[in-house]
Amino acid sequence: MSDCKKMTSTRRHHLKSLLLQIAQGLLEAESQQLVEAKEEYMAQNCPSLSLPGSMEELQLLVKKMHQTIEKIDEERYDTEAKVTKTDKEIDELKLKVIDLKGKFKKPALKKVRMSADQMLQALLGSKHKVNMDLRANLKQVKKEVKDESGDGVGDWRKNIEDKKDRKKMFEGAEA
Repeated sequence: MSDCKKMTSTRRHHLKSLLLQIAQGLLEAESQQLVEAKEEYMAQNCPSLSLPGSMEELQLLVKKMHQTIEKIDEERYDTEAKVTKTDKEIDELKLKVIDLKGKFKKPALKKVRMSADQMLQALLGSKHKVNMDLRANLKQVKKEVKDESGDGVGDWRKNIEDKKDRKKMFEGAEA
């Protein structure tokens, strides 16, 4: 345990400044390398411009420039199409990986008490006013009021008379 000595603050500061100097040197070298690569590319692909003296030679030069611009534009379009296609494929593969990993944990659902009005308002938004009065949509059923006369004759006789008419209907249908 005595082998593990803590580093002093001056030593730590010195090492940190050395690391920063090395990183700064690497960044400068990298930027210089990028500038050289750009100059080399321009020298290869863009020859120096020599303006001809006659009008016909100038027109030929302009036509050549247009052709090269069209070629470069086609290449740019092709590369953009390839990049978008590969981006879509990458996104699809990421989704497949996520599905295969199965890291989706279904959260425990909480019981929420909502009325039908509140549910429809949540689904349709606050702009739509929806009233879901279920009792208003029910059919109204009228109860028949039975005549209770003081004859002493009950309802059963009235029912029998009604049933006689039915019996005649059935007998008439059989004949």
